[in-house]
Amino acid sequence: MYLLLAILAITIVLFVWDKYPPDVVALMSMLALFLFGILDLSETLSGFSNPTVIMIAALFIIGEGLSRTGWTALAGRKFVKLAKKSNNKLLILITLGSGLLSGVVSNTGAVAALMPMTVSAAWTAGTLPSKLLIPMAYGSNTGGLLTLTGTPPNIIVSDTLIQNGMDGFSFFEFSLIGIPLLIITLLYFRYIGQKLLPARESKDRPINIDSEMHKWIEDYSIGHNLYRLRIRSMSPLLNTRIAEWNLEEKYGVSIVRLRRRHSKPFKRQSKFVEIPLQGTKLLYHDIIIVKGSTEAVDKLILDFNLVIIPNDKELKEELINLEVGMAQMVVTPSSRLVGQTVAMGTYLEQTGIQLLGASRGNKPLTESKIKIHAGDSFVVRGPWKKIDNLKSIHENLVIVGSPEAMSKDVDMLSYRSFIAMGALLMLILLLVFDVMPGSVAALICAGIVMLTGCVPIAKAYSGISWTSVIMIAAMIPMGLALQKTGLAQIAANGLVNSLGAIHPTALLAGIFLVTSLFSQAISNSATAILMAPITLYASGKLGLSVEPFLMVVAVSASTACLTPVATPTNAMVMTAGNYKFADYFKVGAPLLLLLFITTIILVPLIWPY
Repeated sequence: MYLLLAILAITIVLFVWDKYPPDVVALMSMLALFLFGILDLSETLSGFSNPTVIMIAALFIIGEGLSRTGWTALAGRKFVKLAKKSNNKLLILITLGSGLLSGVVSNTGAVAALMPMTVSAAWTAGTLPSKLLIPMAYGSNTGGLLTLTGTPPNIIVSDTLIQNGMDGFSFFEFSLIGIPLLIITLLYFRYIGQKLLPARESKDRPINIDSEMHKWIEDYSIGHNLYRLRIRSMSPLLNTRIAEWNLEEKYGVSIVRLRRRHSKPFKRQSKFVEIPLQGTKLLYHDIIIVKGSTEAVDKLILDFNLVIIPNDKELKEELINLEVGMAQMVVTPSSRLVGQTVAMGTYLEQTGIQLLGASRGNKPLTESKIKIHAGDSFVVRGPWKKIDNLKSIHENLVIVGSPEAMSKDVDMLSYRSFIAMGALLMLILLLVFDVMPGSVAALICAGIVMLTGCVPIAKAYSGISWTSVIMIAAMIPMGLALQKTGLAQIAANGLVNSLGAIHPTALLAGIFLVTSLFSQAISNSATAILMAPITLYASGKLGLSVEPFLMVVAVSASTACLTPVATPTNAMVMTAGNYKFADYFKVGAPLLLLLFITTIILVPLIWPY
């Protein structure tokens, strides 16, 4: 027992000291429990097979699917638009949104779904993720008290009532205390908490594709020579293939994009051919986006009986989407492309990547054909995956920025977007109706996201915050050790028995404090399992109604907010927000005090002794 206390104290000190990564500290703590004989091997490694840990990893993949299919960028921009450039409004919207979503799906599911969007919204609004992610996590913890299925401790205390021959809590009964606590959380972050949140730069700041494209348009004069043309019924291009006309050689014009608009019976098609190939067939009413000088395009219009169409769309919408994107490429002196002559609008050999614009010495090159020099930079367009692989095909090229990160900032939707959203909604329904264990449901939905291409299988694991997952898995054995040695029960029984002799409210406060204390070091589910029978025994021995005391167990287990390991949601945001261990205590201590006071006042009024 004393060894366990020493290991727990050293673990907390190392977390606060912050010299070592939190997952490394957790692993050292886990190994110490085994090496000193407190736990056997299976108990030591039990966290890595824990359903909660598996569910969290799967939820990260589902969140990555929402990010890669446009939902997070779109939601982030909508949140920023609703906030109207007010960071205070954005803070409230995100905290409230995570709280309400946690009432429908688990709080871990809510955080996994909202975290990428929150990071995107933070950068778009000109603030930092560290100013929003802890409020989102704490909002989800409090929002989990809105329904029976919002968080595991709710189910645990309700099942305790049923197992002892009493009526369990109804589905929305938790909202009687959950709504006031969520309001307290919102008010706290609006007026107090936001001043305590750290301002920490994140290492993975997302690229703002709007600002990047604006820069490229200016530096490379991309938008000045793009035109939209429609193929008329008398055009010689009709029903021919692009290769037959050699437009690049004869006219200095290349086709960048093609939109099918011809009609079929009972159906009007509108389909883009993002990368038109030489074998692509041109049909009646097709709209082609071409690149070339004004004189060349005028000649093309006259020779082929085409109609120019005003460009009523933003250039971004014409050139990029979830499948096809743009990037900046720099040619190094040792590249085999140096000395080659290329025409703007053509495709690099073996890559399927199109050259849209060129710059030399920070000045745009407007010639139709360019002899490549070392140091020349180009804006290229093609499938995101091919842009990412460009360096492996053409050595000694530098791709500026991250095409993968830019693709996540595209706020357009595709059919895969609705598959990813459908997977999330399916997960919510499976959890609400308790069709199967949450970990199995999350794995099934993560599998759907991967197998349908919403997240490339090769990229799926990179979307998981392994620091958070490993830290949670490695700290679960600590809870098992507290129960196995009897330390948790001794501490809980002593406090409950002493306070119970004073007044029921003193007992209620003691249960809150003990449960909250244990929840800072072990999972809220394990804490609820530990405290529920002790609370049932203590309240029954004093002849008091058990409902208010078990409700306090659920509340205090779910609102633990002093450490990153207190709840899975706290751990999930640690890496993304670049938080330190002490940040949680600094922000969470005043909030926990407010929630404690509110709970002790309201619970006896709603559920009398």
